[in-house]
Amino acid sequence: MRRRAAPPRGQGRSRPRRWPRFRRGSASRGSPSSCSKALTHPSYAHEHPPAEHNETLAFLGDAVLGLVVADLLVQRDPGAGPGPLTVQRAEIVSTRGLAAWARELGVDACLRLGRGEAQHGGRDKESVLASALEAVVAALYLTGGLAAVLPLAGRLMRAGEAPPGL
Repeated sequence: MRRRAAPPRGQGRSRPRRWPRFRRGSASRGSPSSCSKALTHPSYAHEHPPAEHNETLAFLGDAVLGLVVADLLVQRDPGAGPGPLTVQRAEIVSTRGLAAWARELGVDACLRLGRGEAQHGGRDKESVLASALEAVVAALYLTGGLAAVLPLAGRLMRAGEAPPGL
C-alpha cells in the first residue's frame, strides 16, 4: 500500500478535513439496520427479540428536527422574533403535524408493529407515526449528517404548506 506524500510545508490541505466515515456495516452509525430500527415499534421488538426499537432514534430525531426546522424558519424570515418563530416551530414539529407528514411519506405502511399494537390501530396512532418519523430523521442524520435531513425538512415546510389534515 502506497502512502500519500504530505503537502509541502506551509501549504496545508487543499480541502477541509471531514469527519471520519463510518463503515457501512457499523451498528453504531448509519448502518443499513438504522432504517429498519427506525421503523420498529417497541411492541414489535418485545415480541421479536433481539430486535431493537426506535425510541432512542426518535429522541435524537426530535432534537435534529427542532434544530433544522428552527434554522429553516430563521432563514425564511430573518426579521421575525423568537416568539412567533417558537410558535411556528412548535406547530411544525407537533405530534399531529409529524403524524400527518409520516402518512404523506408512507411511513405508516412500513412500520413494524407487534400483533397487539397492529390490532389496536397502531398504524393510525399519531404518537406512533410521529415517533417513527423522528426515528427516520435520526437515521438520515446518522447516515448523512444535517445535509441529509435539510432537503426532507425543507420539503415538509415548503413555502406555506401545511401538513395534510391540519
